Amino acid sequence: MSNQKAPQDTCVLVTGGAGFIGSHTVVKLLEGGYQVVIVDDLSNASERVLDRIDRIVGEDASSRLSFYRADVNDREALDVIFDENPIDRVIHFAGFKAVGESVSKPIEYYSNNIGSTLTLVDVMRDHGCKSIVFSSSATVYGDPDALPLTEQSPKKPATNPYGWTKWMIEEILGSLHTADPAWNVVLLRYFNPIGAHPSGLMGEDPKGIPNNLLPYVAQVAVGRRDRVHVFGDDYDTPDGTGVRDYIHVMDLAAGHVAALAWMDGRTGVEVFNLGTGNGTSVLEIIEAFSAACGRELPYVIEPRRPGDVTANYADCAKARREMGWEAQFGIADMCRDSWTWQSHNPNGYEG
Repeated sequence: MSNQKAPQDTCVLVTGGAGFIGSHTVVKLLEGGYQVVIVDDLSNASERVLDRIDRIVGEDASSRLSFYRADVNDREALDVIFDENPIDRVIHFAGFKAVGESVSKPIEYYSNNIGSTLTLVDVMRDHGCKSIVFSSSATVYGDPDALPLTEQSPKKPATNPYGWTKWMIEEILGSLHTADPAWNVVLLRYFNPIGAHPSGLMGEDPKGIPNNLLPYVAQVAVGRRDRVHVFGDDYDTPDGTGVRDYIHVMDLAAGHVAALAWMDGRTGVEVFNLGTGNGTSVLEIIEAFSAACGRELPYVIEPRRPGDVTANYADCAKARREMGWEAQFGIADMCRDSWTWQSHNPNGYEG
């Protein structure tokens, strides 16, 4: 069994902690009393998020936060971080994450996502830290045979290199536990995170052209882009557009805190789906965001993108049963909070 520790006595390393999901999870961890160390190379994040975290959680909580600008693939930098901090558990977000980009840049995706994970767990092992929560994805289910997806649904051949990196990292972490049963691994397979912190101080701020639907829709709403590009309207869905299980980023952040509490004192490998259990189409998202921002958003239909599946959504009963976690927010909440963030920060953290 791994050692049981109260949150205030637990130091959590968050890789990619300045990114979209990572930063919101850091807020939840600090609010929950944890000591937090962020490592992020800021390749797809802004250092300004650290000030926003401080403003949200307050001075006392932010005093428990440390930040290192470093690449998770940099073994020497990770050694320093582990030497300087009593790290008990790791939440691993760091990695490239754009499905479409992964198809055109497979070498970069395999090298970065898998390479950095191997470096991370090797350094963890050297420092006697064997507890990790991995930011996995519903992409490991591939093109599903049946919906909703449960944790027992088969992993399928991935439809893109991004999905393959998640698929392989799950296997790597499972092999670690097979070789050494002292490892404590939680694989969180989550669906499509959207939304923002309800304060409007933090949200998704992709560099360059957004690869995901919601930040693109938000940028159209704020006038940074002309129209939403809808990839495919000939899917076997009610309105012909792809259906996904969108989850509020604050619900997702709460799921990581629930996972830390659940795994405390355990060893093994466990998988949890994190989603709402409801499928929403691309056009329904555009409609909901139009309602949130108060104007109809223009869109254009484009050909399907390679690697996209028709539909997926989760069965999250296991997370509810085991961890006591379930999503609290609906699509209207997600679009409202995204719009609050984008309208107050039209150029993201840089504006």
